[in-house]
Amino acid sequence: MPYADGHGHGHGHAHGRGRRNRPGHGQRQRQRSRFGHGFGRRSGRGLGRGSGGGRRDTGQVAVEYLGFIPVLLIVGLAGVQIGAVAYAAEQAGTAARAGARAASLGRSAQEACARAVSGGIDVSCSSGGGGDSVTVTATVRIPTVVWDLGDATKSATMPRDH
Repeated sequence: MPYADGHGHGHGHAHGRGRRNRPGHGQRQRQRSRFGHGFGRRSGRGLGRGSGGGRRDTGQVAVEYLGFIPVLLIVGLAGVQIGAVAYAAEQAGTAARAGARAASLGRSAQEACARAVSGGIDVSCSSGGGGDSVTVTATVRIPTVVWDLGDATKSATMPRDH
């Protein structure tokens, strides 16, 4: 069954005029893409898989990914750094509670603090307070992944056991 152009071609142009016969077509040289080569959309080249245009697109995508890698690395390292901060704060809290418990029983707060933290972490504890309660403050150095964020400090107060 013939199409609208009357010749069995599905171009949809009326009265048998093809694209090349329409006014204004074929008078310009092929359209150049923004990169200066002739593989743009209007030229009809580079649209298929085997025409070579896909390779240029793949190269451009690879370059874009390379530009995005530093951003991903910074975000990943920042996440690890936040985890290190949370870990140091948790260790300081554990050390402060253990030191306060030991000091409330009349034992050494510093020894209890040192035993309470994981290996490889340095902790310093100071105890204070008077009367019926004792307060111990533990300070743990935050591990440096990207940035040096200083120390994590936590305090705990316990009643003295007489």
